[in-house]
Amino acid sequence: IGLLSICFFFLLVAYLLLFKASLLSLRELNLFFLLHRVVTGHREPIPDDSKDNITIFTRILDRLLDGYDNRLRPGLGESVTEVRTNIYVTSFGPVSDTDMEYTIDVFFRQSWRDERLKFDGPMQVLPLNNLLASKIWTPDTFFHNGKKSVAHNMTTPNKLLRLVDNGTLLYTMRYDLVVSMMALMHVEINQYCCADDEKSVSVAPDGSRLNQYDLLGHVIGKETISSSTGEYVVMTTYFHLKRKIGYFVIQTYLPCIMTVILSQVSFWLNRESVPARTVFGVTTVLTMTTLSISARNSLPKVAYATAMDWFMAVCYAFVFSALIEFATVNYFTKRSWAWDGQKEPRRATSTLGGKKTNNTFNIVGTTYSMSVAKDPGLTTVSKSIRLPKMDGEYVPEGGRKSYNRVSKVDKISRIIFPVLFFIFNLAYWATYVNRKPTINRSSPQK
Repeated sequence: IGLLSICFFFLLVAYLLLFKASLLSLRELNLFFLLHRVVTGHREPIPDDSKDNITIFTRILDRLLDGYDNRLRPGLGESVTEVRTNIYVTSFGPVSDTDMEYTIDVFFRQSWRDERLKFDGPMQVLPLNNLLASKIWTPDTFFHNGKKSVAHNMTTPNKLLRLVDNGTLLYTMRYDLVVSMMALMHVEINQYCCADDEKSVSVAPDGSRLNQYDLLGHVIGKETISSSTGEYVVMTTYFHLKRKIGYFVIQTYLPCIMTVILSQVSFWLNRESVPARTVFGVTTVLTMTTLSISARNSLPKVAYATAMDWFMAVCYAFVFSALIEFATVNYFTKRSWAWDGQKEPRRATSTLGGKKTNNTFNIVGTTYSMSVAKDPGLTTVSKSIRLPKMDGEYVPEGGRKSYNRVSKVDKISRIIFPVLFFIFNLAYWATYVNRKPTINRSSPQK
């Protein structure tokens, strides 16, 4: 009995060890199977519902495009096709003043309804590939004042097409547009109809790329243009810009002001200093001419005068007037004397005195010698009378004209020119800087 008990115990231990080994083998097999599924990229089978949706929409698209003619617009001969547009400006600028153009980056959206594309399916909105856009009718929209447009094609053409079950399509494209600045910025929609919506154009809050302007806002309108081929509806967008004056103050206004002040320094120079005053006058006139030319090269060539043109014209007038003032003063200035309307009292005095010399007479600087015959019986007498020489020039009665006096014209110019220039600047900056810009809404034309 004892031997049987020992054998039974060993059999039980062996059984337990074998059972544990079998459990470990099963776990290793399960782990190996999972790793094999991960490495080989095994995927779960697609549910039957998804397979059914793909199959259903494939059949729907095949049925919709079967017999579809993309050369004909929806509702041809029956009703007008209404195309709604929306523009989202992601980037505005830069603006070229000389070329009269600006650049914008936009998402251009169009929406219309095509009864031929109605469908019934498990989804109301069906996202489509951009290749399908070439198989359906799309509006022939173009930008009326666009010079150049570039469509984004990275990494694929940036086009979005969505189809709603009632036949409404949403077609979105991304463009870089170079647009000319006109009195009316037109965006031509199509030859049928355009919906006017206040929110049809929006600008991103951080979309401004303008260095010399501030984008104040935009106004949307609608117009109708008649031509020989028919009437066209045009959606207009007015972008209102305000010029930043800081750049022009540094580059144009301050140099002009300093040039005018420099031209007025000549009023304080001696009027006989012809070379110095000539240099001041000619140099300031040439400087103003150079500033005017450089300023006009950075601005568009327009037929009207701008605020900067008026400022530079007045500064040029001040500089040129300073040169004319010097010419006037110099005309009345003589090299030996100059008359300023005042007389100087006589300063010449005459004194008489005698000085004895040997047989000579000095009269007003001229010496006359006199020889007297000697008589032994007579005593020789030698006398000399000298009339003193008068100091200075001969001065006629009534006084003489003074020399090197300050001209009355210079005295008046020293006050009048700075005062007038200060008044002009005060009126100019009060008028153009403090004027608040207004955004006028244009009424749609029909």
